Parts: sequence; structure tokens; C-alpha cells
Amino acid sequence: MGLCATRKNHMNNIIAGAFLLGMILVGILSFKKIKNASSFFVADRTAATPAVTGSLLATIIGGSSTIGIAGLGYSKGLVGAWWMLVGAIGLLVLSFWFAERVRGYAVYTLPEILEKQYGGNAIRIIASGLIVAAWLGIIAAQIIAAGKILSVLWPGQSGLLMIIAGSVFITYTLLGGQYSILRTDLIQSVLIIAGVCVCAAVGISAAGGLAGMATQLPPSYFSFPTAPDFGWIELVTFLFFVGATYLVGPDIYSRIFCSRDPRVARRSLVLTASVMIPTAFLITLAGIAARVLLPEIQPESALPALVIHTIPTGLSGLVIVALLAAVMSSADTCLLTTSTIITADILAPLLKIEEKNMLRISRACVIITGIFSLIIALRLQGIIASLLLGYTVYSAGLVIPILLGFYAHSLGLNATGAIIAITGGGASGLFLKLSGHDSLLLFTIPLSAVLIFAGSYLFRRSHMTGQGL
Repeated sequence: MGLCATRKNHMNNIIAGAFLLGMILVGILSFKKIKNASSFFVADRTAATPAVTGSLLATIIGGSSTIGIAGLGYSKGLVGAWWMLVGAIGLLVLSFWFAERVRGYAVYTLPEILEKQYGGNAIRIIASGLIVAAWLGIIAAQIIAAGKILSVLWPGQSGLLMIIAGSVFITYTLLGGQYSILRTDLIQSVLIIAGVCVCAAVGISAAGGLAGMATQLPPSYFSFPTAPDFGWIELVTFLFFVGATYLVGPDIYSRIFCSRDPRVARRSLVLTASVMIPTAFLITLAGIAARVLLPEIQPESALPALVIHTIPTGLSGLVIVALLAAVMSSADTCLLTTSTIITADILAPLLKIEEKNMLRISRACVIITGIFSLIIALRLQGIIASLLLGYTVYSAGLVIPILLGFYAHSLGLNATGAIIAITGGGASGLFLKLSGHDSLLLFTIPLSAVLIFAGSYLFRRSHMTGQGL
């Protein structure tokens, strides 16, 4: 028995090591395609539907959607699927109402859209600062998830494993930029979907099937769309603070910017949402199966533990690689998006950086952003908690100004009102989340709307008064 376990671990180690080296190799091969900032930021806007769809899937089904959702399934039951389902809703709304407008701006980043909507560098810089602050925590959450996955193979070394995983995706992002990410994401999306299907099928079977699981757990585990400890308020909170980051998210928009044309963007978003819906339930059911089979573990260890205890030798290594791919594919997109925003939206306007120097500075920002995220990851604990904090601050501050910005002229909105909404909404979301007043978080969305209209009105009045004088 001991010899078999040793062989199994050895094979899994080889598979995981080969995957990590393979991702770096893709970065090396993509390096020669990077000629300028456009290549590094948006892959020269040449991506077709398969590449964009694969990248969206790999980005979305990351640490939060595998380790995190399985953990929610383990602790709350079927309602844990809502973490991804609200994202699918956000993508469908984006596809049908806003995707063509977003692609039509032909910019590098989401803050550049705000500048075009309202005018002036100030709103672009302020929005960028809020995004960077929120997304550092989101990258850190992915690094934590990677450490949890690799700790199944090498227990007791979570800090070192986070450093190793972080170093790999920082390296291939640094080398190949968006070309690396589109290529690695396409590979990773196939691994992720296959891994989720295998893990769910084997786990559910080992737990006695759906009927067997239902007899061993309280009925609340299969309650949907709500459950005793997940009511309508929690669902609406997920919809506005998680789903909204898919409707208005810098990582999602970065995929749209890479699309060859608006039709590719719309088609890719619909395809991605269609795959997300069944995937959400499969991951959640895998978490519920882990609750039946392994009732004493930590919720966010459910999926990796299920892999090791139920999936045969060799195949378990492939599933671990699929989970690792899910995490790294989200981390690399968030890393490049954050670094691009720092370079293009903060440093370039403030320091008047020339286009020829953008690529060099962008790569430096990838390294610095990656190191800061790694430091945060080594200090944080929970994946879902970290992500929800970042999403709350982002959604409370930016969702309303961006969505209303598409109609800014007809609504009489201006940059002053948008800046007030971004800072007021983001600060209120951060305060309420950190102070434990989660029940009041939904009020930050209407607060942001009130602030943008009130701020715009007051600016117009003061401007008219000044002209009158």
C-alpha cells in the first residue's frame, strides 16, 4: 500500500511539474510575437472566437470557481453554484447590450473607456487606483488557491508552493503578454472542463450517486435557488457584487479588446456563459460529494482532497493539473490587466511616457504587481472572503459610473459626478464590508447612482453660476 501511494505521488509530481514547465515554454515561444505595447496588451486585436472563448472560460473558471465554489457546495449545498451562475447572467447582459460598444472604443483598458465617456485624465487615474487596489486582492486569492492545490502533492509547504505557482504565471505573462495568455488559456480551458467533469463524475459515484448523497445530508444541501443559510438577500448580493464584475470587469473587457471584431466578442461571451451554467452545478456537486466522503476537512480543501481520495493514479495528476490550470489562467489575466492599467492609465498620463517605452515599463509593472500580490497571498487566508472583498469595493465604486457612462450625454452626467460616485461608492463598500455590515452592502449601488446624478447636477449649477458671474 505504501509503495503504491509513493508511485502515485511520484507520477502526480511529474505531471504537475511538466505542466508548470510547459506554461513557461509557451511564454518563451510567445516572446518573439511581442513587438510593441499593442502586442503585449491586446495581442494586436486579432483573436478569433475559439481563442477569446477559451480565454474567457479559463479566466472565469479560476480559483474562485473551482476551489471556492466546491467549498461553498461543501458548506452550503447546491446554492453555492450561484457564485458562477450570476457571472453567466452578467456575461449574457454584456453580450446583448454592451459588447459592441465596448469593442468599438478600441482601447487597452477599462479606465480608458471612462475617460472617453466623461472626459479628462482625473477620472481615468482615480478609477485605475480603485481597480488596482481591488485586483491585487483577487490575484492574491488565486495564488492562495494554487497553494492549496499543490499542497495536496506536497503537504506542509503552502508558502513555498504559492511562491512557485506565482513565479510560473508571472514569468510567462512577463515574456509573452497577451499572446502568452491567449495561448495558455486555450490549453488550460480544455484541461479545466475535462478535469471538472472527471472530478464530479468520480466524486458523485463514490458518494453513492445523487440519491445516496441526498440520504446522507440534510435536505437543505439540495435546496435551490435559496437555502436556510442562503436567502434572497445573499443571492441579490451575489448578483450585484459578483455578477456585476462580469458585466463590467477589467479582466472580461480585456478579452473583448483582444477580439478581432464586435461579432467575435458577442459570440464568445454567449458561448462562455452557456458553458458556465452546467459547470457551476458540476463543481458544486463535487463539493457536496466531498462533504459526504470527507466530512472533517476544511471547505476550501474539498476539491483537491476529493481528487486525491477518489480518482485513480495518473488521472488524479491530470485533474490536479486541471485545477491548477484553472487558478493560473485567472491569475495571469488579472495580473496582466492590473499591470496594463498601472502602466497605461496611471503612469503614462502622470509621467508622459512615450509609446516606445510602454513595453519595457509594462513588463516591470508585471513583476512588481506579481510580487505585491504574492506578499498579500502569504498573509491572507480564505479565497472566497478575499475575492468578495475585492468585488465589493470594485462593484460599489465603478459599476454604476461605467454603465451610465454609455448614456452620459443624454443623462447629463459629467466627470465630476462620476468621480464622486467612484470614490463615495468604493469607500462605502469597503467600510461596510470591513465593519461587518454585509446586510447594508446593497445600498451602495443606489448610493453610487445618487452620487453621480447629484455630483453632475451640482457641477453644472456651479459652472452655470460661474459663467453668469
